Amino acid sequence: MRIIALKTLREFWETHPNARQPLQAWYEDVRCALWNSPADIKAVYRNASIIANNRVIFNIKGNDNRLIVAINYRFGIAYVRFVGTHGDYDRIDATTV
Repeated sequence: MRIIALKTLREFWETHPNARQPLQAWYEDVRCALWNSPADIKAVYRNASIIANNRVIFNIKGNDNRLIVAINYRFGIAYVRFVGTHGDYDRIDATTV
């Protein structure tokens, strides 16, 4: 998959250093993946939540942080839409971010 907005991940782990390794691991996993459907994601990330608007919510660092990615399956692109703490996540609408 091609991942758009590595900068967003980097900015988050610079202020939350404990999230760096899990986010980098997620990035490498996804960069090497080929997802054609939500089922492909669930096969690897059983705890990922598939929601409206082709959004997927990943739990990062033992569910301390949340990552929302919009997936374009046809073109193999994952757009990072949000990364934040659980508290940050509770203040947004995951389907529109």
